[in-house]
Amino acid sequence: MPYCTGCGTHLSEEAKFCHGCGRAAGGAVTATATAIPVAQPLEYEIHGDNLQVARLRLKPGQEVFAEAGKMLYKTPTVQWETKMSGDSLGAKLFGALKRKLMGESLFLTYFRATSAGEVGFAGDYPGRIQAFTLEAGRTVMVQRDSFLCAQSSVQLNIAFVKKLGTGFLGGEGFILQKLTGPGTAFIHAGGDQIEFNLQAGENLQIDTGCIVAFDESVDYDIQFVGSIKTSLFGGEGLFLATLTGPGRVIVQSMTLEKLRRQMSPMRTGGDERGALEAIGGLFGSED
Repeated sequence: MPYCTGCGTHLSEEAKFCHGCGRAAGGAVTATATAIPVAQPLEYEIHGDNLQVARLRLKPGQEVFAEAGKMLYKTPTVQWETKMSGDSLGAKLFGALKRKLMGESLFLTYFRATSAGEVGFAGDYPGRIQAFTLEAGRTVMVQRDSFLCAQSSVQLNIAFVKKLGTGFLGGEGFILQKLTGPGTAFIHAGGDQIEFNLQAGENLQIDTGCIVAFDESVDYDIQFVGSIKTSLFGGEGLFLATLTGPGRVIVQSMTLEKLRRQMSPMRTGGDERGALEAIGGLFGSED
């Protein structure tokens, strides 16, 4: 079966464009036992506890990219360049539009090692870093603003939620970030993280906005919770996110919005959300 040489997504024989990265399928090749793209293994260490740093040790020629402002340090042997992603002008403009929709900077920073070197990245608030080692074509969906850095072979795209109600009420808006292998990618989320491996048909209900990441195979929906009394006075709002397996799900214990509420000088007590606050995804991400 043909696959995209850019992101590794499997394509149909008649496909003209890759549905994973949008690249023209003219350069697609047929997969063989040795033709599937494989990223060079990345040596890394996640250092610390709740203020973690991803320490990436690059071999000569290895390249990673990151969000603007995420780098902490680098050795002189690691060269950096800020640029738009894409090989052509059209691809660069399309990439800039996608990043604008994700609420991110128009540019990414690329780090390339001329000889063995190290570069470190960290998030903007207390939390943990999660690494994903993605095979060619494997995709993971992550919340907006959570992407930290990745090998240059990883494709960073946007994904629109499939259901209208999910986009309006899900606390993450209509847009999620989509990471596709091959390669290693890193995300950052608040507080501690809990992982669930859902079986086919198994459900998990999660406070909206607390979802960090989930496999592409997991179905994502928003459902009304309990009775009107529970919704209005239970402190959890009107809706819960319902994820249905199979696949892996990662949940965070602290959202940036909760941290803001705790630090607000006008705070009067309690951690409850009003009923209308649950509809935070209507105008954008809760975090």
